Amino acid sequence: MVTRADGPTRRLRAEDVLVAIEVVSPGSQRTDTVTEPSEYAEAGIPHYWVVDLDDPVSLVAYHFAEEFGYLEAPAVTRVFSTTDPVPLHVDLDALPRAR
Repeated sequence: MVTRADGPTRRLRAEDVLVAIEVVSPGSQRTDTVTEPSEYAEAGIPHYWVVDLDDPVSLVAYHFAEEFGYLEAPAVTRVFSTTDPVPLHVDLDALPRAR
């Protein structure tokens, strides 16, 4: 998670979360791509990213669109770059692969 919280001394609230990031594991794909996006959108978390380490490694970015819930961008492979909610450049090919 990327948060605006001031460290571990206080409880993390949904409104503090800028982006929640999930790494898909065997048996969690439905939870990560169906259940959790709905729950995080309901909580008002503005961004949700799902990383799948199976070849090719990919990242799907969801962003909160008010009454529509999350809108899902197409899966990205190789390099993921964004400026929202924070500037970030991730070399997906450098991530460890699923076993």
